[in-house]
Amino acid sequence: MQNDPMGQAALDYMSGKRELSIRVRSNIAEDDFIPVDYLFRSFNQMPEIEQKALMLCKGYVLDIGAGTGSHALYLQQKGLQVDCIDTSEGCKEAALQRGVTSYYQADFYQFDTNNKYDTLLLMMNGIGLAGNLKNLDQFLQTLKKHLNPGGQVMLDSSDLRYLFIDEDSYMMVPMENYYGEVIYTMKYKNHKTQPFPWLFIDPALLEDKAIENGFTFEKLFDGPHYDYLAKLILKP
Repeated sequence: MQNDPMGQAALDYMSGKRELSIRVRSNIAEDDFIPVDYLFRSFNQMPEIEQKALMLCKGYVLDIGAGTGSHALYLQQKGLQVDCIDTSEGCKEAALQRGVTSYYQADFYQFDTNNKYDTLLLMMNGIGLAGNLKNLDQFLQTLKKHLNPGGQVMLDSSDLRYLFIDEDSYMMVPMENYYGEVIYTMKYKNHKTQPFPWLFIDPALLEDKAIENGFTFEKLFDGPHYDYLAKLILKP
């Protein structure tokens, strides 16, 4: 678990330690810190975007990038069948201790199951797992593989355009890069990830890509800071 900062932080929290944080470094902004107690938020503590997404989940749900299982626990309480998937060993252990009933520790791209789902849940910008714009088509096709016909993808993301606009509303972005492609590393104590790519995508481009890959697209809600909630439905 030497490269599992989020998982180790979660286990420390479960053991009673408090005032913990995970350091997040990116290539586009100053360092940020995730309070570890945020990974254990209740439904009432969640942002409105997450609450709305959870209330719209239906049927058999796959929570992708499930972390410590906060979303899954709420859905289980609603009576839904939920599978979780995440690469973090520590997060899986913490989630199971909290009462999550089904958890796969696996890379989503390599996830081998015969199960078909009615809802795929991608919260906290889970579509970022695509990594970059070039890989988005492959990611959407992987989502399709796990959906029943007519199944839905509930996701949130952010339009990072605001980071690259000057006072005259001029976009200061290198032409060879999509401005939503970010490189992150995460660190907690002696646990540190390798740099990994993460995608933030504007809703207009996501709509185009979703339609190209056999989905319908609907933007459901705008958040307070350039974020949004969207629903993709797999065409029968």
